[in-house]
Amino acid sequence: MTQETFKNTVFILKDEMYRFAKRFVMSSDEAEDVVQDLMMKFWQKREELGQFGNLKSYALKSVRNECLNRLKHHDVKLGFADLQLHRSELYSMDINNLKEYIIGFINQLPEKQKMVIHLKDVEEYEVSEISEMLEMEENAVRVNLMRARQKVKEQISQLMSYEQRSISE
Repeated sequence: MTQETFKNTVFILKDEMYRFAKRFVMSSDEAEDVVQDLMMKFWQKREELGQFGNLKSYALKSVRNECLNRLKHHDVKLGFADLQLHRSELYSMDINNLKEYIIGFINQLPEKQKMVIHLKDVEEYEVSEISEMLEMEENAVRVNLMRARQKVKEQISQLMSYEQRSISE
């Protein structure tokens, strides 16, 4: 198909295609984009267009399909954006609350573990210094620290698992 033939058979349908597209997408710019994209596709497949009996019908079906695809894509993007917004809100809420949760988890520990984890992880004392302060063997300090961290880690994992299930549902 020559450029002149394309212009006289396909390109003359652009205004009708635009009006039809505008009914679907309700936006002039989007309707223009649909028509422009389809014209590019039609030009690339200009040799195959001759096999379609009713070119106008084919063009309008193409417009309808392209508009529906764009609308679906738009809905998917909106849904994804809503999900991302929801996740970011939960994440920022979690970051603010996570410190409170961790402090709460630490406060639930047995007294020795609570003191050891506080002195080591908050006050940043060495194990030997903690041992002296609490009058405990260094191994006992290490064991209590390991158990305290493990309990806090398990509780954080349970919390995150619960939050993940809440987001998924």
